Amino acid sequence: MNVATDLNNSRQQLMLVHNALIVTMDDQLRVFRNGGIVIENDRIVAIGQSSDIVAEFSSKSHQVIDLHGHFLLPGLINTHVHTSQQLARGIADDVDLLTWLHHRIWPYESNMTEEDSYISTLLCGIELVHSGVTCFAEAGGQHVSGMAKAVELLGLRACLTESIMDSGDGLPSSWGVRTADQCIQSQKELYNKHHNTADGRIRIWLGIRQIMNSTDRLLLETRNAAKELQTGIHMHVAEIPFENELVMQTREVDHGTVTYLEKIKFLTSNLLAAHSVWVNENEIGFLSDSGVKVSHCPAAAMRMLGFAPIKEMLDANVCVSLGTDGAPSNNRMSIVDEMYLASLINKGREVYSKGTTDPTALPAESILKMATVNGAKAVLWENDIGSLEVGKKADMIVINPSTWSMVPMHDCISSLVYSLRSENIVSVMCNGRWIMENQKIMNVNEAEILSMAKHASAELLKRASIQIPNRMNLI
Repeated sequence: MNVATDLNNSRQQLMLVHNALIVTMDDQLRVFRNGGIVIENDRIVAIGQSSDIVAEFSSKSHQVIDLHGHFLLPGLINTHVHTSQQLARGIADDVDLLTWLHHRIWPYESNMTEEDSYISTLLCGIELVHSGVTCFAEAGGQHVSGMAKAVELLGLRACLTESIMDSGDGLPSSWGVRTADQCIQSQKELYNKHHNTADGRIRIWLGIRQIMNSTDRLLLETRNAAKELQTGIHMHVAEIPFENELVMQTREVDHGTVTYLEKIKFLTSNLLAAHSVWVNENEIGFLSDSGVKVSHCPAAAMRMLGFAPIKEMLDANVCVSLGTDGAPSNNRMSIVDEMYLASLINKGREVYSKGTTDPTALPAESILKMATVNGAKAVLWENDIGSLEVGKKADMIVINPSTWSMVPMHDCISSLVYSLRSENIVSVMCNGRWIMENQKIMNVNEAEILSMAKHASAELLKRASIQIPNRMNLI
């Protein structure tokens, strides 16, 4: 059967996919050279050698798909992305973080409408799907309902978070300053409206934008509300030295953000800490002891933040996953690119920090874990996603390895981290449904979304009075 026609399906009760190299990412890191997998509605019911699977299930299946030697992987998980910033791609390149935030991003975000957020999330979602992402953790935006509408339409899985601040410098006057109680109430309303919607694909988390814009009351009430709702917290943590310095000056601790969060008992196993670049050895211990998850965004970190001590975190058993951050921080929403960068940057950091090379730092299998099983743990969804196993959700991606970028292939895991490109990703399934088939997004018209995004972005920058510098004497 031909892959190009096999994947054109409506939802089936039982689907058999076989003749694939299956990278399971299970506890044994099993790889089936010629494997098969059976899906019933939205879950995996069997996985094994292709010959065994075909013999047992082909007569029972409504659809049998021959992948002709393509790879089958768990869906990749992006644990830190600002979907509502997609319309701001390119507006804040080559500036420091506080200029980026106060003079570009906050003016942009404060002028967004819910429709802008919807279009931006659609645009971002298209890029995520093309790079093999089936689940993402929203880092915080202004219009969660617009995000949810886009996620439901695209067929993705997501943990959505509102951008939450109740204090600090540089906030746009149009926002006003909300009290901690108002921030918590707003998020509880979003939770009641959107949590566990879209066939269970959407979860609502609580957000803290960053400690510099949070009172202690907001931090503690957020911790308590997340425990009450049994959901996660997404927060930018220890991004830049200035953040730590400000915390030491205003909160009277001897180091910075993580030390202070430990002091007030904010560090918990449902906290996803983004970036966490400027942490010391003691703070890595705090993260590990508390079960805090860290989202490593290598491209964004190297652009504005610095070298995160990822090897030390992994050695301390901190669960580290991968994120892209938003388009104004990275420009590329490809978790495939982040896998490649994460390994190389952290090998290079060994030279920079220790004066010695260590080619074994963050090997390919560790990177692939960060994008799959660690990502699932980070978004508190590890019982359902992150690996291809019986009983888990059918979130998976099909990869064509027979292209100039991946041939020849001597080690499949190494090739997936160092040679894979988004262009190799053929089809994407989330929750048992194909959301991209043969590189075509199924539920939206990409050309229409691109047109909508161009118009919405231009209008938004006008409202925000954001001027992009002319650096090339454009005439």
